[in-house]
Amino acid sequence: MKNTQRVERLRAVLKKRKLPAALITCPVNVGYLTGFSGDSTYLVVTPKVATLVSDSRFATQLELECPGFEQIIKGDSGTTWQALADYVNGLHLPGLAIESHVMTKATFDQLSALLTVPLTDVQRAVEELRMIKDDGELAEIRQAIEINERVFLAMRSQLHGEQTERDLGHQLEQAMRNLGAEGCAFPAIVGVGTRSALPHAGISRQPVDASPLMLVDWGTRFGNYVSDMTRIITTGKVPAKYAKIYAVVLAAQLKAIREIRHGADCQVVDRAARGHIEAAGYGKFFGHGLGHGIGRQVHEAPGFSPSRQGTLAAGMVVTVEPGIYLPELGGVRIEDDVLVTKDGCEVLSTLPKDFESTFVKLL
Repeated sequence: MKNTQRVERLRAVLKKRKLPAALITCPVNVGYLTGFSGDSTYLVVTPKVATLVSDSRFATQLELECPGFEQIIKGDSGTTWQALADYVNGLHLPGLAIESHVMTKATFDQLSALLTVPLTDVQRAVEELRMIKDDGELAEIRQAIEINERVFLAMRSQLHGEQTERDLGHQLEQAMRNLGAEGCAFPAIVGVGTRSALPHAGISRQPVDASPLMLVDWGTRFGNYVSDMTRIITTGKVPAKYAKIYAVVLAAQLKAIREIRHGADCQVVDRAARGHIEAAGYGKFFGHGLGHGIGRQVHEAPGFSPSRQGTLAAGMVVTVEPGIYLPELGGVRIEDDVLVTKDGCEVLSTLPKDFESTFVKLL
């Protein structure tokens, strides 16, 4: 989809909400609407014009990346906010909607003092547009998933006991770049032994051979889009209880995936997995949401949790990642990236996830 088409979709939202214009300041949203890859640049969208306000550092870049958009480059004196205010004040708008969820109060106060137009709220309009992916976006997500899987398989094949969580995290990111990715979507989570029971533990200097079990949560950024997956690795005999909770988590994930389709209620999807885990007696050990949207960011709308409302639509890409975390034993999380389709869903990630596939013999 061309960036001008995305702006037209935003204009349709503004018209429906009876908002005369919008100021987009979130860098991710500015990039989505215009193709701009820099920062410190703001987009003003009215019914007739779409104007980027920036400074001289980005003048040439804006010309190259954002054809079709008006540009205002601030002069040697003053600030970009002043240049923005001068432009907006000259439009004599009846109102301007801002992205209040990303604007700090300090910035809001500064902007309010400069503007003569009343400010309202655009209420995550661009994030809502970003939920539905077009063919070009899906192609980048698929490529991010393919690279993600290749680096994981390569890491597994070279695993040895002297490596640490930190070594593996760095190895994954370097391999992503070697395969053409921009880098990691987020810092990899590698948890060996009981550290696998820390859902967002990050990485430490814990050696791989400190325990026969390990959780790896990693993602690749290709172009502007990301992947996000989690798998378990076992390198020896693990307690029977660990194998049991693995089976519970896998069954819960499969139940949830079967619920994913166009028009499905997000809370119903969450309940499919959460209810299975609760029935197995581990409900209190699954404390996070079932999943989230992915796209330009690793956490986007929609979301799966007991409290988050929403309806799935074809073109959304979501993660499904139930988990059980036992502090004295370790944690299990299994995560895949799933495309919502008109007829159901497509699981985009293809790495095996049966318990037997988790075993790796250390070199």
